[in-house]
Amino acid sequence: MSIKTNKIMEIKILGTGCPKCKTLEKLTRDVVEQNGIDASVTKVEDIVEIMKYGVMTTPALVVNGKVEIKGRVPSSDEIKQVLTR
Repeated sequence: MSIKTNKIMEIKILGTGCPKCKTLEKLTRDVVEQNGIDASVTKVEDIVEIMKYGVMTTPALVVNGKVEIKGRVPSSDEIKQVLTR
């Protein structure tokens, strides 16, 4: 008998609170909800924490510790592609 373990995807939105950062956070949360993705979404606003990811331009989308998108707001479709691959 095999035990299936579903690891919850860890998504972080890096941004200081600018309108683009808020837009990315909303779009990401919408994509997660609409597609039933098992994920925790957190917002990181601490500049020191953001810089630990090597991100100099926000907003940025981090999935399971890997920076996937930075410096722009992607479309909902692009976010979905990143989260479902």
